[in-house]
Amino acid sequence: MRQNLEVRIDENRGYNIEISDSSFERLNRDIAEFTKGQKRLVIISKKVYKLYFQDLNFDKEELFIMPDGEQEKNYKNYLKIINKAIKLGLSRKDVIIAVGGGVVGDIAGFAASTYMRGIDFIQIPTTLLAAVDSSVGGKTAIDLPEGKNIVGSFYQPKKVFININFLNTLEKRQFLSGMGEILKYSFIENNCGYSSPLYFFEFLTLSYEKIMEKEPITIIRLIEYCLRMKISVVEKDEKEGGLRKVLNFGHTLGHALETITKYKKYTHGEAVAYGMRFVFDWAYNKEYISYSYYRHSIELLEKYGFKPFEKDMYDVDKLINIMKKDKKSDGKNITFIIPNDKKNVAETQLSLSDVERMFVI
Repeated sequence: MRQNLEVRIDENRGYNIEISDSSFERLNRDIAEFTKGQKRLVIISKKVYKLYFQDLNFDKEELFIMPDGEQEKNYKNYLKIINKAIKLGLSRKDVIIAVGGGVVGDIAGFAASTYMRGIDFIQIPTTLLAAVDSSVGGKTAIDLPEGKNIVGSFYQPKKVFININFLNTLEKRQFLSGMGEILKYSFIENNCGYSSPLYFFEFLTLSYEKIMEKEPITIIRLIEYCLRMKISVVEKDEKEGGLRKVLNFGHTLGHALETITKYKKYTHGEAVAYGMRFVFDWAYNKEYISYSYYRHSIELLEKYGFKPFEKDMYDVDKLINIMKKDKKSDGKNITFIIPNDKKNVAETQLSLSDVERMFVI
C-alpha cells in the first residue's frame, strides 16, 4: 500500500511525502532515482545502521553514523557532520539524507540548512514519532545544555520517505513514545483546519488493538491522519507565528522534563504525554473544559499507558526556570497550550505565580 501527501508551503516551495509498506528494494530504487546525479551524505542512526544496513543500498563512504540519544543532538556532532560534508566534497547541488528518528532528522536538517547556506535534504524517518512529527514541517535544531532546540532553523525537506517496515523492529516503549505525540493530534484536531473531520479521537479509541498489533493498513492510516492535520497547520503558518503553536500542546512541561533529567529518564513522547495530562488537570480545575471531555481524554491517555505526572518528583523552581528559557517564553510569562473545548486548544500566557500554582492543583 502506498499513500502520497503533498506539502505546499508557497508557490515555489513544496514537497511530497510517501507513506508505504513497500520493500526495502523498492525504497532503495526510489532514493537512487530521487538523488540521481547528486553526491550524498547519509546521516544514519547507529541502531538503524546495525539493524538495516544490509537492506539499504548506501555506500559506507557516504555514511555518518550518528550515536543514539537526545544528548547526541549537540554542536559537537553538528560540526562533525559539517566536516564530513566538506570531506565528501558536497556542493550546493548535493544532498544530505537523514535515516533514523527525530534526533537524526533534526541535526541532519540543521546541517543541511547551514552547509553552504542550504543544500537539499531528505527525511527517511524510522520511528513512529519521527514519521508523524519531526520529519515533516521543516523544524531543525540542536540542543544546548540550557535547553532543547535552542539553536535551529526552519528548513523544509525536498522529500520524505516513510516506510512502515522500519517499525517492525521498534521496541514497544519507542512505539508508545510515538503514540504520545500522536495522541496530541486527537486533542487539537479542530484547530488544525483540515478540510473535513477526521474523527481522530474516535479512531484512536476504536483502533487500539490494530494499532498496537501494528496492522499495516491501520498504521499507514494513523500516520496519514496525523500528517494531514500537520500539513494543514504548516501550510498556514510555516514559522510558528500563530496557528502552528497549537502543535506544542504538552511540550512546555514536556521539554522541561527532558531537560531537567538530561534526556535520560523520558522519551520525547512520554514527556509530551505528561505535559498534556498536566494541563488537562489544570484546565478542568479552572473549568475551561467539561468533566465529560476531561474524563474521556484522560481515559484515552491511560489506554495507551500514560499515567498521571508525579508533580512532587522535581524541584518546581528548577522546572519553571527551564520553562522561562523556552523559546516561546518572554521571560516574564510562560506560554502553555491549554484545552478549552472538545478537540480544541488555545495559546495561554501564564504568569510565573500562576505556573507555580499549577503544581499544587
